[in-house]
Amino acid sequence: GSEMPLLSVPKEMAVGTAMLGIAFATGVLAGKRRLATPGTHTGTWKLGPPRSLIGKNSPLWQYILDHSLREHPILKKLRLLTIEHPWGRMMVSCDQAQLMANLVKLIKAKKVIEIGVFTGYNALNMALVLPDNGRVIACDINEDYAKIGKPLWKEAGVEHKIDLRIKPAIQTLDELLASGEAETFDFAFIDADKESYNEYYEKCLRLIRKGGIIAIDNVLFSGKVLKPRKDDSAVQSIHRLNEKLLRDSRVSISMLPMADGVTLAFKL
Repeated sequence: GSEMPLLSVPKEMAVGTAMLGIAFATGVLAGKRRLATPGTHTGTWKLGPPRSLIGKNSPLWQYILDHSLREHPILKKLRLLTIEHPWGRMMVSCDQAQLMANLVKLIKAKKVIEIGVFTGYNALNMALVLPDNGRVIACDINEDYAKIGKPLWKEAGVEHKIDLRIKPAIQTLDELLASGEAETFDFAFIDADKESYNEYYEKCLRLIRKGGIIAIDNVLFSGKVLKPRKDDSAVQSIHRLNEKLLRDSRVSISMLPMADGVTLAFKL
């Protein structure tokens, strides 16, 4: 990746991360509300402040930011640009994006799939740690948001590593499988329309190599998974996948109470 200096995160980060609806839980369920808007980003809207004992004004939350987050200067620029967008809080939380990048680097990934891009903060984070010949296949149906991040991908020197594909993600995944790329990817990040999560997961599982990782976002869905309403198809979909993952012998899993919940599935 681009060898640019990392910055420690100052107190101003607390403002940005709070605006992005980040929640971290210490034995406490934390999450974000969302509402669906037709014809836009493949993900779900993430709105509202975190419901957590470690809230945006908590000294402990500030301590976590001060002592764990490192943010590349171009990432910071993109985060601040994204915050200004009316749906800026839809962005993946900074701490979670950092973890995804660390995992990508840990397993020496070269090929990554991201389903749900928005302005590309998470895609940029992963691209920065990929080798020069690494690639992020970035799937979304709305190019307008990605146009916010594209100039910064270029500024960071990693634009060539991000292959943005504007079409339904299922179509892109099917094309990758049809072209013989099964079991050639190292990492996948799923953060798009929840009703399609199971299909995304199954296709990514075919594309990921043994030892690869699939990260699934929003698995706690603001705590609504505790009592899924029958008329809430998104929560029902997440809940069914959570139950399936628990029993899925093809993977080992860890469900983390970070942001709105993220499950890491390690392909066996």
